[in-house]
Amino acid sequence: MTSDTLSDVLRSVRLRSAVFYRVCCREPWAAESPAPAEIADAVMPGSEHVIEYHLVARGDGWAAVSGEKPVRLAAGDVVMFPQGDAHVLSSAPGLKAVRREPEWMRATRDEPKPMPMSVHNGVARPGDDAQADAVLLCGFIGCDRRPFNPLVASLPRLLHIPASPDRAWVGTVIGQAATESEGARAGSDALLARIGEMVFVDAVRRHAESLPDPAGGWLAGLRDRHVGLALAALHANPARAWTADDLGREAGLSRSALHERFAQLVGQAPMQYLAQWRMQLAANLLRTTTATVATVALEVGYDSEAAFARAFKRQVGQPPAAWRRAQSR
Repeated sequence: MTSDTLSDVLRSVRLRSAVFYRVCCREPWAAESPAPAEIADAVMPGSEHVIEYHLVARGDGWAAVSGEKPVRLAAGDVVMFPQGDAHVLSSAPGLKAVRREPEWMRATRDEPKPMPMSVHNGVARPGDDAQADAVLLCGFIGCDRRPFNPLVASLPRLLHIPASPDRAWVGTVIGQAATESEGARAGSDALLARIGEMVFVDAVRRHAESLPDPAGGWLAGLRDRHVGLALAALHANPARAWTADDLGREAGLSRSALHERFAQLVGQAPMQYLAQWRMQLAANLLRTTTATVATVALEVGYDSEAAFARAFKRQVGQPPAAWRRAQSR
């Protein structure tokens, strides 16, 4: 896998994390989380896409996308819901779950985080529980999904990363997160946010490494020898006036062979991918700098401001200047 390409995407889509709840559970327990889109304004204001994740600090349980088959969780496991699905965590499959209503999430948005919460016998209440059978750390990852986020689209609805000896550091990190979540120490919020980001990136890498052959999707493209080289070249120099022949030489394939392999794995032609990635870079520049639209156009590989504006509107739905004003509001 070309890790620099993954890092480039993670930077561009503005990955950020927050830990909000330390859930202490006594059997039997079950809790249902609403789709993060319903509570995004409360848990991750300003994020286009929100992914909820759970770290199992103690005990075990089950996790499932609502209505789907559950997976078994054990201490040290990480489970995420990359597509923003409502989901259920429980001590056993089939239990009636307590739903965390969006109204409650909004009502508690300004309370100190992470917030302790107990679940027991179908009742959810604030507070810690020293006798808990299971302790979960529940948080959120926010990122941009538009104009172009190839990573999120390539992830499953439920991403489960079991604890393993070669990931001993994750267990240590989860333990540290549990400790930090017990009391309001200086810097705890920042530390917990970084932990969430670290665990997310590790989960993505582990998922990519476990993909079967053959597999499709952007992550499978990163792992492929030739397509990975092509993606790395495009990300290293997106403003270059690339041709299919140039890219084929970088990837070690003929232009036709690369086109076929790239489309098979990534789901689109290399030049189409480049055009979409340029719009993502342009959106970042428009959002975070005061550069003129003409300057942004040059930065992402367009000699003509008019051509850039047409391409941006075609993908984003608004001209660059109008989109920038909407973002500032």
